[in-house]
Amino acid sequence: MPAYPLRLALAALAVVAVPLSMASAHDSDKKEPVIVVSGQGDASVVPDLAIVTLSVAETARTAREALDINNGAMTSVMKALKDQGIADRDLQTSGLAIQPQYSYPQNEDGTPKLPILNGYTVTNGLTVRVRDLAKLGAILDQSVTSGVNQGGDIRFTNDDPEKALEEARTEAVKNAAVKAKTLADAAGVKLGRAVEISEGAGGADPQPMMRMQMAKEAADAVPIAAGENTYVVNVSVTFAIAE
Repeated sequence: MPAYPLRLALAALAVVAVPLSMASAHDSDKKEPVIVVSGQGDASVVPDLAIVTLSVAETARTAREALDINNGAMTSVMKALKDQGIADRDLQTSGLAIQPQYSYPQNEDGTPKLPILNGYTVTNGLTVRVRDLAKLGAILDQSVTSGVNQGGDIRFTNDDPEKALEEARTEAVKNAAVKAKTLADAAGVKLGRAVEISEGAGGADPQPMMRMQMAKEAADAVPIAAGENTYVVNVSVTFAIAE
């Protein structure tokens, strides 16, 4: 029998094999149908920590005098805070500034004269962590009595917010699952397993901030309302569409 019919048969088999191989590769590259949704969860908790910024500002003719006066006042403030039960680890100097104070006189025709140096202002800032919020009003009041004359920013937070964040994460995933189920039902498909979950940027909502004008005439403890902190978590969840 001639050899060429066998060669033709092998060639035809090779031609058929190429499309089959390409089809197999195409099937393996086919993406699984999915539904991608976002979810949000939150959890509220009563704060157990207040971070307070207090400052002492003193002015004198020379920088040395202003610093000496400020040092004495800040020493009194820190002693008063420790007497109220504030630990050393919860006291932190947040800034020290020495600034010259000028006046800017003018001639009779309105043209400026040379600036006149009137003195120096020294400002010493202190960040205080108050862990017993029941004492916060009295601590602020005593701080003013001891020499604080600037500041008053308060941020309420939690020393360990992880439990609230875990609750918020759980709610976020549940929220995403509800959204995905609604989309699947509307599209007439069956929702499958979650194949990917990622957590976005989250954390506490902006905390309530209070700015109080400190006045040495304050006689009663400062009234304080701590409210609640709300921690928010956002997630992105990819669900497979079941066959």
